[in-house]
Amino acid sequence: QVQLLESGGGSVQPGGALRLSCAASTWNYSSMGWFRQAPGKEREGIGCIYINDDRIWYADSVKGRFTISQDNAKNTVYLQMSSLTPEDTATYYCAAAWGVCGNWRQVGSYLYWGQGTQVTVSS
Repeated sequence: QVQLLESGGGSVQPGGALRLSCAASTWNYSSMGWFRQAPGKEREGIGCIYINDDRIWYADSVKGRFTISQDNAKNTVYLQMSSLTPEDTATYYCAAAWGVCGNWRQVGSYLYWGQGTQVTVSS
């Protein structure tokens, strides 16, 4: 069992930045994905990191603006978000899985989920 705890959400103006954290209770997984869900929309996979070698995949919607990284010593994965727009407003989730980020965009690929953290981009 892996427990994931997200933090770092909040409100920011357009063009601003936020860093989300996902702290895991144990390294009992090999991939960590990030998802977001806006009201009335499906949960969207925005990226995934393969813990063992730092390979990372991004959705086109966030590529070049969002960066995923990890701190092995802290069992924590980060999502650095910049150049935020109102369209980035959503609840953001991290999720853990085994494998090399296979089918990383699919919700069903992940075993464990965090509780979500709200990000609001508004002027």
